[in-house]
Amino acid sequence: MPTPTTGTLKVPGATLHYEKRGSGPVLLLIPGGAADAGVYEGMAPDLATRYTVVSYDPRGLSRSALEEPLADQRVEVWSDDAHRLLSALSPDGEACVFGSSSGAIVALDLLARHPGQLRRVVVHEPPLVELLDDPAPYRALFAEVRETFRLHGAGPAMARFSEGLGDRRTGAPTELPPGIREMAARMHANLPVFLEHMLCPFTATTPDLPALRAAAHKLGVAVGRDSRNQEALYGPGTRLAELLDGQAVEFPGGHIGCTEHPQEFARRLVTMFNGDQGLSSGSPCGPGDEARASMA
Repeated sequence: MPTPTTGTLKVPGATLHYEKRGSGPVLLLIPGGAADAGVYEGMAPDLATRYTVVSYDPRGLSRSALEEPLADQRVEVWSDDAHRLLSALSPDGEACVFGSSSGAIVALDLLARHPGQLRRVVVHEPPLVELLDDPAPYRALFAEVRETFRLHGAGPAMARFSEGLGDRRTGAPTELPPGIREMAARMHANLPVFLEHMLCPFTATTPDLPALRAAAHKLGVAVGRDSRNQEALYGPGTRLAELLDGQAVEFPGGHIGCTEHPQEFARRLVTMFNGDQGLSSGSPCGPGDEARASMA
């Protein structure tokens, strides 16, 4: 199993902590919500057999310290961070990018503004509720969640958040890799940043559809097969794909499928990076047919 090396990158207003493992084309994994690089611990080792896998803590979360007062976070600033990270770690070639949840929103902005830097991008359940026919109930929900946090703290706010999204998961919890269990404590500490400064501004974002349409041959949109009854999670991805004259691809699990089914999720991701599924055909990012067959 490839062991990650760690590093830091100074960006305007922050210092980013990142982890790198494996060899091959660079694959940047952008976490979402209150998560950090550790959320991809389950699937990163499989991906690292064919990619140089880079994951990182977004600014203001976990080990990526801010050097300025905390304020509402902006998608374009996070996208600039990802752009600078790729420029430092993959200066001579195009990279692959995967983003989940709010990380998917960042990945879309990165593709819209820096398409020449990217070979393939896959986004998983970007919560772009403004793309829905009626986003008003979700605007109200997210504002209520933020106010609940302000009045009662993170626990009640997250309970209302899950309830409002229709999260009805039952059964025994999935066994998590040690790295993700360690990340859980950091994620808990990140919740105030997410609830106060990320949830509302990120979900209010509207993507640059003309720019994405021009780069649609590089884009794949994924949704979780277990999210079908959660409109705010499943709906924006399917709608985005339709607006770009394509179709979303179902991945295993729900909104956090990369931790629920990491190996199956990684296999599906490699398939999309190689252009076998997505909005339209494009240049593959990764190993050839022989190496791809080894993941089956």
